[in-house]
Amino acid sequence: MHYLKQAAKSVEGSSKEARAVVEQMLEEIRSGREEAVRALARKFDNWDREFILSDAKRQKLIASVPESVKRDLEFAHKQVAGFAKAQRDSLKEFETEVTPGVILGQRVIPMDVAGCYVPGGRFAHACSGIMSVATAKAAGVPFIVAATPPRGDHIDPATCYAMHIAGADIILEMGGVQAIATMAYGLYTGKPANILVGPGNAYVAEAKALLSGSGLCGIDVFAGPTESAVIADETADPMTVAIDLVSQAEHGYNSPVWLFTVSEELGKKVLELIPRLCEDMPNPDVPLTAWNDYGEIICSANREELARTCDAYAPEHVQVIAKDLDWWRDRLRSFGSLFLGEGSTVPHGDKCSGTNHILPTKKAGYYSGGLNVHKFLKICTYQNISEQANEVIGGAASRLSRVEGMEGHARACDWRLRKFYPGRKWDFQVYEHPKF
Repeated sequence: MHYLKQAAKSVEGSSKEARAVVEQMLEEIRSGREEAVRALARKFDNWDREFILSDAKRQKLIASVPESVKRDLEFAHKQVAGFAKAQRDSLKEFETEVTPGVILGQRVIPMDVAGCYVPGGRFAHACSGIMSVATAKAAGVPFIVAATPPRGDHIDPATCYAMHIAGADIILEMGGVQAIATMAYGLYTGKPANILVGPGNAYVAEAKALLSGSGLCGIDVFAGPTESAVIADETADPMTVAIDLVSQAEHGYNSPVWLFTVSEELGKKVLELIPRLCEDMPNPDVPLTAWNDYGEIICSANREELARTCDAYAPEHVQVIAKDLDWWRDRLRSFGSLFLGEGSTVPHGDKCSGTNHILPTKKAGYYSGGLNVHKFLKICTYQNISEQANEVIGGAASRLSRVEGMEGHARACDWRLRKFYPGRKWDFQVYEHPKF
């Protein structure tokens, strides 16, 4: 394995500077509540209006969205909601009786409140509103709060329409750390979120991580800069590969893109094409900087080594443009979402194919998939154990408790053994409680 191009920089983990700023902001919100949020909104967004989008303003914004845009957003919603519903249907409640008299069960309980953050910095991320809100709705979450930063005196109309059709109960015209904290604490709504989801900048990511770490709520994933990898062999079209890498470098100055290939000839051609394609972009500085600083091309003699390399990177997105797509689908194990064949490109998934685009970064693909309905569900178990089954279960639990040195646990089992089987002689220690 060798590099045709190696990254000049590495994406940092969490920014100490960003974390310190966010800790201070969260402390201000913890103590100052709504007034602190209002002060931060004035400071960062020059916003001194109501935060909860009124029905009248919502309808006015929706009316300003062109019909063609509405149709495309409705198509994206149909795809995303349809896939999320299929995910929900794949998870079942059940009961089983492994041992007679020991009934074990699983309940699938939706979160009470979901907080969905929709970024709105350089881009208006209308599709993110669908990805998070529609997935929460498919999971059965009864109350969904969505927040997105205002642009001037209102939020982006297309983003508003996306959140509306996806099923947001409340839309907050609010961005940044203050929006994350508002949803977590239930400020202005009285509905604290069980879970916070959605991408955002470094400050939003740190706010989610800190609030989750405090035990206040759960989060989807810790989101860093967007990452994309292409796996390609000698059958791939270099122009297709280069275009797809540049399309993802557009996300930001620190968005890594990687090519893993068995064809050095292909790698050299892509290396030649990417700077030219960047220069042809409306904002050439962004993709070119991302490519120069973080882009890599890695060559290997065989596909098994490429697969191991890709799994070591655990990219957020992986495209495979190569022979034997089934082999790659079954072999790769660490990624956010997989795009198979030349007909699939990451923007399909980012916008409207149906799989979720809120995905793990910074190697979180080692242990987590992307946002899905399961993130909004609590898998809770229960048991109902008969008196008769206590002879087996109670005896084993009592003995195991003493193996672990937990006498109180053992005695809770022993009490039932003595009560349900009076006069029984046991061939192991069964404590007899004093009569109080």
